[in-house]
Amino acid sequence: MKKLRILFATIPADSHFGPLTSLAVHLSDLGHDVRWYVGGHYREKVTRLGLYHYPFVKARTVNRDNLDALFPERAGIRGTMARLRFDLREVYLLRVPEFVEDLKDIYADWTYDLVVHDAGFLGSDFIREILPVKTVSVGIAPLAESDTCLPPSGLGKQPARSRPGRWIHHLMRYFVQQVQLKPIHDLYNQLRRQHNLPEADEFVFDAAIRHADLYLQSGVPSLEYPRRSISPNIRFVGAMLPCTIRRRKYFEHAMQALQARRVVLVTQGTVEKDIEKLLVPTLRAFKNEPSTLVIATTGGSCTEELRKRFPEDNFIIEDYIDFDTVMPYASVLVTNGGYGGVMQALKHNLPLVVAGVQEGRNEVAARIEYCKAGINLKTETPRTVHIWQAIDQVLTDSTYQRNARKLGWEFGAYDANELATQYIEALAEVQERVLLAEELQIAC
Repeated sequence: MKKLRILFATIPADSHFGPLTSLAVHLSDLGHDVRWYVGGHYREKVTRLGLYHYPFVKARTVNRDNLDALFPERAGIRGTMARLRFDLREVYLLRVPEFVEDLKDIYADWTYDLVVHDAGFLGSDFIREILPVKTVSVGIAPLAESDTCLPPSGLGKQPARSRPGRWIHHLMRYFVQQVQLKPIHDLYNQLRRQHNLPEADEFVFDAAIRHADLYLQSGVPSLEYPRRSISPNIRFVGAMLPCTIRRRKYFEHAMQALQARRVVLVTQGTVEKDIEKLLVPTLRAFKNEPSTLVIATTGGSCTEELRKRFPEDNFIIEDYIDFDTVMPYASVLVTNGGYGGVMQALKHNLPLVVAGVQEGRNEVAARIEYCKAGINLKTETPRTVHIWQAIDQVLTDSTYQRNARKLGWEFGAYDANELATQYIEALAEVQERVLLAEELQIAC
């Protein structure tokens, strides 16, 4: 088939940008013309991938990193739902008109065939109805599409097992969508009217998923809840993880790991800066247990401080460690629930202990608990004793390790880049045939 002109477009945040990088490089290596539209400090990251960068021009760079600085009034907002509404409005929805204008200007300069974007980039939901392009949305978190047998997404609730429970979840869905987040849905439709587009009858987040020509869901079916139905545009493709350009290195502490009775890997990702939440209590849990090796990755936060506080020989504390090099030696991953890290652990057959609530991490933790591949501590600030007990439980109860291996085998059967490429090229072929048929009809 012909080489495609593909524009990647993402919210300027690592959790939105990173998971799409490997696919972008893969498509570029196949000869497709791949470029990237993203604001903020991502120009260097895009060019490092060998891709052309389009900066935000009319669009304002707003993300969770600068929200408080741009909007001082946010600090005075009380209540989790009120703050969520504020963030959804400022980061995602009010940026849509700006994104649309930038995307139209890019199209005038470079006629792209399709847009590949993270699910939070709602500008593509509009541009596919304004320009003759196809859109491919990438689910970078657990599938959020509503279903009659599931609770509303975002609450970290598992499917009910009884009829009364399912009825309660039905009421919860109604309350969340029709009351708590109704202003967000109304704003979404207001923006659609401003662009002369029909209003969406379905809830805003469902519309964003179902409107895409193709929705690539990062993950595997067994990590999701059973559903009554699923939209026909959704395809599971396995773990979509950040591109690692650097050559994989040998884990320098391999001998120490092999000599340890068990190896605990703990991470808070790169966004969470408060080391007291998870890193400190995990290190404390094994301060007096020299037979257990604890490997902590700080994401660059307070690394030297932690080394001074915990100088024990059974502790390795680093800014960053390539997970693919260390996970083969680990016994368990302790994490705040970052979706990419969890999938990477499962690919290495690792059971998990998850302590995450905010920013959708509760949904990741709930699925790990549902699959019995680990323990959900249901808090972002677990006590030391609870971390120790959870780790001991997942390493002594073979159920967790067995289920983690099953998920690992399933992840191993999915080549995310190859599958995503096949689906994208198939979509483009269909579009090419439609355009050719229209041209023939006009000619006749």
